[in-house]
Amino acid sequence: MKHTLTSGLLSQLSDFIAAKTALHFPPERWDDLEYKVGFAAKEFRVADKEAFVQWLLSSPLTTGQMDILASHLTIHETYFWREPKVFEALITQVLPALVRSRENNNRCIRIWSAGCATGEEPYSIAIALHKVIPELKEWNITIQATDINPHMLRKALAGVYGKWSFRNAPPWLIDGYFNCKKDGVSEILPEIRKMVTFAYLNLAEDNYPSSLNNTNAMDIIFCRNVLMYFAPERATQVGQNLFRSLVEGGWLMVGASELSQHLFPQFASVNFPGAIAFRKETPGLPLPKAFPYEAPSFQTAENQQPVKSPAWDIQPEPAFQFIKDERTLAAVNGSPVRNEYAAVPEQSSPSTGLETIAKTAEETLASKVSTIRALADQGKLPEALALCEESLTSDKLNPGLHFLRAIILQELNRIEEAGVSLKRTLYLDQNFVLAHFALGNVALRQGKARAARKHFENVLSLLKENRPEDVLPESEGLTAGRFREIIMATMETGALV
Repeated sequence: MKHTLTSGLLSQLSDFIAAKTALHFPPERWDDLEYKVGFAAKEFRVADKEAFVQWLLSSPLTTGQMDILASHLTIHETYFWREPKVFEALITQVLPALVRSRENNNRCIRIWSAGCATGEEPYSIAIALHKVIPELKEWNITIQATDINPHMLRKALAGVYGKWSFRNAPPWLIDGYFNCKKDGVSEILPEIRKMVTFAYLNLAEDNYPSSLNNTNAMDIIFCRNVLMYFAPERATQVGQNLFRSLVEGGWLMVGASELSQHLFPQFASVNFPGAIAFRKETPGLPLPKAFPYEAPSFQTAENQQPVKSPAWDIQPEPAFQFIKDERTLAAVNGSPVRNEYAAVPEQSSPSTGLETIAKTAEETLASKVSTIRALADQGKLPEALALCEESLTSDKLNPGLHFLRAIILQELNRIEEAGVSLKRTLYLDQNFVLAHFALGNVALRQGKARAARKHFENVLSLLKENRPEDVLPESEGLTAGRFREIIMATMETGALV
């Protein structure tokens, strides 16, 4: 492609984009940069590319405008069952082992698809769970799917796809999990669509892990073909945040082009047949080298005939193994990683920890809240809820505790109870901004778009009392300005229609 923009202007543009969005466009990618900027110019309704670039370089753009620009500078190439070997590992190894570890106690599984684009990946994950877990209704399943582009999220919410989205999918997927419509398009079954929650999030800028955007205590994170667009230092930072977003033993699935131990030094690399994944482990406590193999029982969608064993089904040979035996985080990083949750005794049982906390008369409310959040971030949601409710018995009029209880209930997928707790929060403090926001999210998950819009409009009204740079209470560092942009992006997805 021949440049129509000068090299000098492209150099300024690439430096500007790197500084503002962390996306990396070296000279060898300037053809690609100019091509994509042309599409961005059309959305901003600027006909001339050079005039558009000059405007970008000279105007004080809002974060929302930068998000729109960034969404045009990445490729939204996605389809169902992309990289089949990764889904083989998920269905035959990772999920069955996770189910075995949870089936006798906390039946909760949390998965995050980061950079989900038009939704094929998170819906593929939902289908995988449907196939592996026979009694799916008895489990608390969270599939959080996020993207920076509201227009992509709008299409993902619709759940309607053309043939191109199935170009790599096995036949049983479209036959068992979609309703075929006119004009060659297919609509995902409602029971699969309702398993996924879509939300706006900027991986390069927004705070995570956080209970506010439901990105903490994840068992599995899919972040594939996203970090390859970031500058190396920002990609490393995102990798660190994803590590913190996982529970102990959690899994990170990345794209084949992103399989770099330098990018994810905190993780242990794990070999599957035809695929590699990363796993979170604690210094001095290496994880098992292999899980015992157990063939999953494949379930079919309602009213569908049982499908034959898929052609890609693997033999019960080596499940997976660590690339470096007995490797620990200390060996990778050269020194132990700081434990951010030192307030929670890692070696003692949850019940012992709770009894000790309850008997400590001098412990302040602030330290209790810190411990509750730490338990939740470690995935110990029942223990976090128990401690929160214990604290409420002696401080029933504390809106912050009711709000924290509601957030934990949301993470446990106890949505109706979370809504009741949020209403109590607002009864005690009607200007509690984050409680209005959380009620909007609860309404969305219940399919009540009109109620959700009302709650989000309440948030926008309350935010008028704050300066853009003001940090909101209980927000984990979120400013009023950024919060407003997140609300507006959520509205643009069409979720509130």
